[in-house]
Amino acid sequence: MSSSTVITNIATLVTNDPSFGWEGSPLGLVRDAAVVIDGDRIAWTGESSKAPATDNRVDAGGRAVLPGFVDSHSHLVFAGDRTQEFNARMSGRSYTAGGIRTTVAATRAASDADLEANLAHYLAEALRQGTTTFETKSGYGLTVEDEARALRIAARHTDEVTYLGAHIVPPDHADDPAAYVALVTGEMLDACAPHARWIDVFCEKGAFDGDQARAILTAGKAKGLHPRIHANQLSYGPGVQLAVELDAASADHCTHLTDDDVDALANSATVATLLPGAEFSTRAQWPDARRLLDAGVTVALSTDCNPGSSFTSSVPFCIALAVRDMRMTPDEAVWSATAGGAAALRRTDIGRLTPGARADLTLLDAPSHVHLAYRPGVPLVAGVWRRGVRVV
Repeated sequence: MSSSTVITNIATLVTNDPSFGWEGSPLGLVRDAAVVIDGDRIAWTGESSKAPATDNRVDAGGRAVLPGFVDSHSHLVFAGDRTQEFNARMSGRSYTAGGIRTTVAATRAASDADLEANLAHYLAEALRQGTTTFETKSGYGLTVEDEARALRIAARHTDEVTYLGAHIVPPDHADDPAAYVALVTGEMLDACAPHARWIDVFCEKGAFDGDQARAILTAGKAKGLHPRIHANQLSYGPGVQLAVELDAASADHCTHLTDDDVDALANSATVATLLPGAEFSTRAQWPDARRLLDAGVTVALSTDCNPGSSFTSSVPFCIALAVRDMRMTPDEAVWSATAGGAAALRRTDIGRLTPGARADLTLLDAPSHVHLAYRPGVPLVAGVWRRGVRVV
């Protein structure tokens, strides 16, 4: 029989339900709030003075509580790092997709145990910073065996697993990209589909063009995998339009957009997932979040944690970047890192703190969620509950 716990004396509670709270904020902010956890679910949300009786009581001490962060884009099954590449880039060399090959070589050479230990290390790092749900991809094996083992390992740690055999064309297929696309949509897909929920493709110059991306995502859909896509990161291209055409859950990066791209996103269920860690780490142009939000596009914020272009597991860091450099308000950035991430995973049970939602909560050592952007780089996460259990 599950026990119930009330967390009371919360200075500011982010529910992400506009019907709660004050000032019509999309965050559904409740002042002097309480939240009741029963088992692995939220049972009640409201003002502290009206909280029902429970078995246990936790005093938040005048701190803020918000939903656990939903990191809907990461690449965590890998070996090695790319310190030298980063150092060279910060010394003036530009970023291209080619560095992925370095990680592919290290990942292929690593044991299953090493890959899993690395994954668990970065997941624990993310959890300490408030991330309670994460998506992660394959894409550093690029052989049938290595892609399948990456997904098997990932699936032991999350339900949100993405098959990214179409990350780049590996060196051993450089002379025959069509043969690699046939492998990705054939034998590799057959081996990987049982371990994944999603299929992704890097649609970009130097990776896969629009026709190749359509073939790959369509083959994945036929196997029961739902599309997401790396779109319009390094240049203008067909990725966003393809995402909308195929009802992809998200188009990720979205840096180089035409007006037609923005309109297509605004009139679809496809989320624009922005990954400011990548722009920070490559000194690239920032996505224009303000343009997307003003057009009515649903926006998610994620880390893109990977060893090449965005080696951060910190959603709070990405929130601060989004506010400072992508013209998001603190409310918009927090919503995008919680409810927006949930939308990018087509989930309704996470990213909110209202009755029936999963009891994933982050307690900040601050009176307001605004401090995530106001105090960048400071370890503000003082507690994390996942599925109703305090894990940090």
